[in-house]
Amino acid sequence: MIDQWVDVEFGGQTVKVPKGGYYDRFRSNSDLDLVARDPAAGNIDFFRRIPKQKVPSRVGPIWAPNFYYRSSSVQLLMTAPIERLAAALPAPLEPLRPLPGKGLVALTFFSYAVCDNDPYDEVSIAVVVRRPGAKGSHVGQLMGDIRRRNFCAHVLALPVTTDIARVRGVQGYQLPKWLTPITVDIGAEVTASIAAADGSPDLVLRAPAPVFHDVPSQSRLGSNTMFHQVDGQWSQTLVQSNTLSYAQELFPKGVTLSRHGGPMSDLLSGLGASRMLRLDVVRDAQLVLNTPTRLERFA
Repeated sequence: MIDQWVDVEFGGQTVKVPKGGYYDRFRSNSDLDLVARDPAAGNIDFFRRIPKQKVPSRVGPIWAPNFYYRSSSVQLLMTAPIERLAAALPAPLEPLRPLPGKGLVALTFFSYAVCDNDPYDEVSIAVVVRRPGAKGSHVGQLMGDIRRRNFCAHVLALPVTTDIARVRGVQGYQLPKWLTPITVDIGAEVTASIAAADGSPDLVLRAPAPVFHDVPSQSRLGSNTMFHQVDGQWSQTLVQSNTLSYAQELFPKGVTLSRHGGPMSDLLSGLGASRMLRLDVVRDAQLVLNTPTRLERFA
């Protein structure tokens, strides 16, 4: 429980952050030698090869990229009717079609235990999209994306649990973020939930504990690319990952996803997300969130 807060300014707004926390001390320009002394951060050698720089942004100069030193996540990949996904995407984005008449929706619960923005949780609903300028079959792109562990998506919703995460996401990236309660627990059972803004249940995911694979740092690198508009211009935002402990299950058994009629439940139902294709549970990973860059193919 955090008992002391300080006010900080970002993008013309004042928000509260934990006193003495990473954002209070570093303002996203973390001193890695100091971070390395924090036992909660773990081994941070991965971040030493990615220098931070002061870069321009829509809210003025900021330090980037943003580092997430210790994170976990639960992702459920589901199929949905292609016509519903196409209707949800802004032109010229196109949903990936790996199955006849079907596209892919990813529901992901994130928990960031140690990061530049201080601890918070987040939930994403995203449509897997065709890579801009891609040639060849949609199945071929999906196979290549799986092989490279590099996926492309458009995020439709991205609620969070802290004000600094909300303000940075909305002001800096123009992502669809709002504040709401979220829980993620990876233990004897995997549970994750998100509530509506009034605290009533929205989505609840439960799954049996999977078998985890622990791997050496930087042996399982990957990335995701978000395509979104920033001030009316198409941009891409790269998220790099260094996975340390993970589990994957195709056509997972014993997984339940309860929908209680909140905004995230309604969004999934509106997309027609139904059949569960894959469950990914990451017990430990490191992430790097880069700033948006202009996507020239859509310019």
